[in-house]
Amino acid sequence: MMGDQNARGGTVKQVEYTRQPYLVVYREPEVAGRQDIYGSFGGHIAVQAQLMRSNEPSDTVIITTHQIGSQAYLPIFSGLAKAGHHVISAANRYTSGDFALQTENVLLDLGACVRDAKERLGYRKVVLAGWSGGGSLIAGYQAEAEDKRITTNAAGEYNALADTELVPADAVMLLAPHRSRHHLLTDFIDPAIIDENNPYLRDPELDLFPPSGDRALPFDREWLSKYRAAQLARNRRITRWVKSQLAELAERGDPTAERAFIVHGTMADPRWIDTSIDPNERPVGSYIGHPKIANNSLAALARYSSLRSWLSQWSYDAAQVDAVDAASRISSPVLVVVNDADDACPTTHTNAIFEAITHEDREKHHISGANHYYSGKDQKPQLQEALSIITDWIGKTID
Repeated sequence: MMGDQNARGGTVKQVEYTRQPYLVVYREPEVAGRQDIYGSFGGHIAVQAQLMRSNEPSDTVIITTHQIGSQAYLPIFSGLAKAGHHVISAANRYTSGDFALQTENVLLDLGACVRDAKERLGYRKVVLAGWSGGGSLIAGYQAEAEDKRITTNAAGEYNALADTELVPADAVMLLAPHRSRHHLLTDFIDPAIIDENNPYLRDPELDLFPPSGDRALPFDREWLSKYRAAQLARNRRITRWVKSQLAELAERGDPTAERAFIVHGTMADPRWIDTSIDPNERPVGSYIGHPKIANNSLAALARYSSLRSWLSQWSYDAAQVDAVDAASRISSPVLVVVNDADDACPTTHTNAIFEAITHEDREKHHISGANHYYSGKDQKPQLQEALSIITDWIGKTID
């Protein structure tokens, strides 16, 4: 196939590639009395993966993962396969959804995929690629592989990370990343909700969507500071409630028990209405639609959770994986790609991640006009630019 011109004036080759679905199966110690996933078999964890590759041989593989869904069909990763790279898209054990997900366990799943790629598939070099929420996972994994800090889950209970040696990657790519799910949710959560059991009981002073109509733009910065403080306070109220529930279950003599719950109003970031906040090239609106509708939609961030999952993924104070903290412990080469019209991941997150990297073998590239997903026909030049940046960087860093 003929190569496409990218926005930087170069070409990215196009090749035919195949998708090979496979399973990575490994065993970890069972926690008596608790089953967090659907379909575990005697302590064996099965991780679904896809290997995308052309007939061209390579001793380097790009591995990506995310908290939810499959990365294998995103434009950036299928595009990398078309460009001749070998790419593994790895899911995690939580195939039925992220409501029970514990980030520490996802790091274990990723570790099994990295080890399998090297030991069974025979790849000599591994480049980890974290897109969006996968950025915190990738950074967290590499940090733990180089300098282990996590020995329990976020609830303080045993986790197999304590006894697992993670295989470090040779390089790390963070593509349109945010720093963590718990920081992102705190940016998004609706502080006007004052009763978790009644989302319609609202503080009018903090209502981003007042019944009287839209607030004047740009938002008053003093009001915005109060709004941000109230968001953090709500996150912490939920965390206190979660910890009280776990303590009550333990007092009842059932310390491995769980409880599921709903978190209302989780898509109320003022950035989506006032684009002068953390400005970039994004349009007004959230990445899943109008903020007022998205705020209570079924697909909203963190809508459903369990106690331990809240602490691990969403709790501002209890969650243990944060790309900014992790970046300071990574010694391998790091590439950061910023989509300048990103309407999902804030620029403040990306900048903080990059600044936290302590060594000089780091690069940051901005792609003007690129939205979060490279979605839409008009995003083809931006996608090609991203592919060119990644291909050039891997070529000089790994090959």
